Parts: sequence; structure tokens; C-alpha cells
Amino acid sequence: MTEANPDVSGVAPIRRIVVGVDGSDPSIRALQWAARQAEWSGATLDVLTAWTFPEHPAPLGLEIHVPWPDELIAQARVKLDEVIGDALPNIDPQRVIARVIRGSAVPVLLEAARDAELLVVGSSGRGAVVELLLGSVSEHCVRHAGCPVVVVR
Repeated sequence: MTEANPDVSGVAPIRRIVVGVDGSDPSIRALQWAARQAEWSGATLDVLTAWTFPEHPAPLGLEIHVPWPDELIAQARVKLDEVIGDALPNIDPQRVIARVIRGSAVPVLLEAARDAELLVVGSSGRGAVVELLLGSVSEHCVRHAGCPVVVVR
């Protein structure tokens, strides 16, 4: 006796798409691309902003720890919500998770995408190497992510 297989394509549906947004034009285009893919596949869209507050090692190995006020995180979250609303005016808010996470973009994105089906990033952002065709964050994600990565130009 054989069972009917409702998924004849053999391809599992995508459940979660992670997209990194820093407010740059490439990251907005990545957000829009990821939203179309999420809508098409029925996935949840996990929109992340990574933020490192200045914490630099001081001379002689001393570390300076700047307090991380919740107010700054709240302000960044409000701005992220505005960016999402402007870029995706018709998106169903039930399908979007928006998060501001303290940390550098690469480790934050790689960790978030560990159990995702897809990671989407812009080709360059607000980092120090914006003149490169493929920014340092996107290049690092392509090389080290545990899931497929789409780089949007």
C-alpha cells in the first residue's frame, strides 16, 4: 500500500527568512526582496539590526564598557519599525519579527540564521568598506553562514 505524498516537488517550504537591515539603500532592497520571497514561500520574515555601541579596548589591555541604556535600544527599534513600514507598506505585521540586537553585524546575522532557511543581506551597507561591490558583512555571511545566502545589489 502506498501513501499519497502531497509535496510532489520534494522541496521543503521555507519557514523563516533572516534579513539584515542597517538603513542603507542595499539593505532596504534586501528587505524588499526578502519580503517578496517570504510572501511567496509563506515564511516568517526575521528583520534584524545589529548595533555595536562604542566599546573599544583601551591602552594596556583595559576595557571601557559604556552602559547600554534600554532607551537607545527602544529608539533603534522604533526606527527599524519605521524603515520596515516605509519599505513594506502592505506587509502583514503578523509575518514579521523585528529585532535590534547588540553586537557586530556578522556574528549577529550568522547566529540568527543558524536555524533559518535563508539569509538575505545587501551588497554593501554603512560599514567602513562601502565602496566595495560586495561589502565585508555580506562577503563574510556568504562564506560562513550555515544556510543559503542571497546578496541583493
